[in-house]
Amino acid sequence: MDYLDVKWLHVISSTVLFGTGIGSAFYLLVTTWSRDTQAVAAVSRYVVLADWLFTATTAVFQPASGFWLMHMAGGVPISTPWIAWSLGLYGLAIACWLPVVWIQHRLRDLAEEAARMGAPLQPAYWRFFAWWVGLGCVAFAAFLAIFYLMVAKRVPTLV
Repeated sequence: MDYLDVKWLHVISSTVLFGTGIGSAFYLLVTTWSRDTQAVAAVSRYVVLADWLFTATTAVFQPASGFWLMHMAGGVPISTPWIAWSLGLYGLAIACWLPVVWIQHRLRDLAEEAARMGAPLQPAYWRFFAWWVGLGCVAFAAFLAIFYLMVAKRVPTLV
């Protein structure tokens, strides 16, 4: 594979990672706001599935393809500011995503239980949901910054 092929795969992978995250978050957020336990149970099942199929695979591929690109570009140092910042932000995003995976499973289970019982979403659901939103916002901001760094290939000065 040549450099442009790997770069294309890296960009497509980042798009799938970001797009799946945004899409899943949107659907679970608006469905939860509806308070329709049947809908929340169904959507949360698909969010968990999408996370494993798309987010997990691209989350692994992103750093692998990034390091591959660095190597193909002649051994670009990891200390290059935009790369170092990207890796730090990626670490932050993944540190948010790991608990989100567990939380999404809990949200799914709690929604399915409420749907089976014909009951509203319980307080535990809303506590986990608040954490899910908070961690998701941090990861979203980190990914936006990474996209900027990936395109600009420089760290902006804040003066």
